[in-house]
Amino acid sequence: MNTETQYNQALDYLYSFVDYSLKHSSELAKADFNLDRMFALMESLGEPQKKYPIIHVAGTKGKGSTSALCAAALMARPERSRRAAGYTVGLYTSPHLLDYTERIQINGEPISHEQLVDLVEEIKPAVLRVPFITTFEITTALAFMAFAKYGVDAAVFEVGLGGRLDATNIVTPKVSVITSLSYDHMAVLGNTLALIAGEKAGIIKDGVPVVSSPQRDEALEVLERTARLKKAAFTLVGRDVKFELIESSLEGQKLRIQNSEFRIPLLGSHQVENAVTAYTALKASGIPISDEQIQKGFSQVKWRARFEIARLDPPLIFDSAHNQDSFEKLSETLETYFPGRPVYLIFGASEDKNIPGMFAAMKPKIRKIIITKADHPRALEVEKIQQLAEQAGAESEAVVPVKDALARALDLSSKDGSIVLSAGSMFVTAEVMREWKSLNESTELE
Repeated sequence: MNTETQYNQALDYLYSFVDYSLKHSSELAKADFNLDRMFALMESLGEPQKKYPIIHVAGTKGKGSTSALCAAALMARPERSRRAAGYTVGLYTSPHLLDYTERIQINGEPISHEQLVDLVEEIKPAVLRVPFITTFEITTALAFMAFAKYGVDAAVFEVGLGGRLDATNIVTPKVSVITSLSYDHMAVLGNTLALIAGEKAGIIKDGVPVVSSPQRDEALEVLERTARLKKAAFTLVGRDVKFELIESSLEGQKLRIQNSEFRIPLLGSHQVENAVTAYTALKASGIPISDEQIQKGFSQVKWRARFEIARLDPPLIFDSAHNQDSFEKLSETLETYFPGRPVYLIFGASEDKNIPGMFAAMKPKIRKIIITKADHPRALEVEKIQQLAEQAGAESEAVVPVKDALARALDLSSKDGSIVLSAGSMFVTAEVMREWKSLNESTELE
């Protein structure tokens, strides 16, 4: 049997368990989230999560970018400092964009399909002993196993959902990181910022330092109170760690943290905050790392679908914004880099999202919304999204499947030079990216 067949069988095995990422919000709200299954599974596997230092990252927005920045810095090898050799670094994030193995990376590369197959075979006997285990729990365990098996020096783990009851929250990390908090997954996490912050603060451990991005007062109060109770040193970016943006262009951004300057290729003011949060977390972790190492790592970080400009003229942008707060930041970033330029928005969303809030945040920029639907069980019907667009006073049309939605947006853009932007659902953006890649490959063959 060839590797790809084995890989697809491994994915079939993983998806044969309960996968809450495919469930509707009503099912999520009554889900039995607890850590007992993870503790039992990891004990059966020999506690691989205890074999390397971990940076643990929660938040509503920015946790993926912050995790990627931390990992990039840890693996960097500065030329001028011979003693500051880069580490072998594991990075665990979710969801994936194009391939399942993107979730488990070592030194910036997803593990191979063959490695995933081997890990799945290895975990099967332990899984049999843990009733009602979920797809995400098994995948998280696979990451813990992979990083121990392939000898990482350190790992960065992004929380999947919430924090307190998330499968990653069985670790005692070197530092707990909480990025920007806003309203999302309210059916599970609560409908106030204080309740959401309480769930995210669940990753704070006794005596383990905490680093937070700038927060609204309601969330900050909860985070600081939890840190005090846990006797965990608390550092707030912007208050305790000063920074400033020096310059910003389509080539990237230059910022100053304390007395050092850094460059990042990620665009938008929120990415500056993420970089400062990552820097502060790295310094608080106790893992030996120099500013030079962080400078090199930050300058080389790659994190897809975060205001990713696939083409400049006319612009085609892939983004992962999927709540009101992230759409506000996206609108601000568009105005910074493409002032006054209208947008054809390729849009789809899950049924539990605040779609009116997203449209309100983006409305001044929208020329037309191209509404589509991803091949995903939680994707909302295009007719319902069209009704919401009409209520928001935004012009729209429905185009399904995603492939045709991209073709329509590109055609409209070719006539007037407007921006084509995919956002609203990671699943839609992933399909747009896949189709764009396919279009380019077919053009090269002609």
